[in-house]
Amino acid sequence: MRNTNVIKKEMMECLINKFGVLETEVFISNLLREPFDYTEWQSEYFDQKYTTVEDFLQKAADYETQFPFKKE
Repeated sequence: MRNTNVIKKEMMECLINKFGVLETEVFISNLLREPFDYTEWQSEYFDQKYTTVEDFLQKAADYETQFPFKKE
């Protein structure tokens, strides 16, 4: 697993590239201000995203095909 700082840096770059600096700042500010239960959010997110285990496994297989793991 990569260093936490490397992961944070890459995530910030990803957000900035996708949404721009201003929207990234707004997003982070909102996360810091509002009470946030990651476990509850994750449960709600995945309950909506995958309806069955087979659906999840198929999407994971599709992702692996599209983005194969490359050991650095």
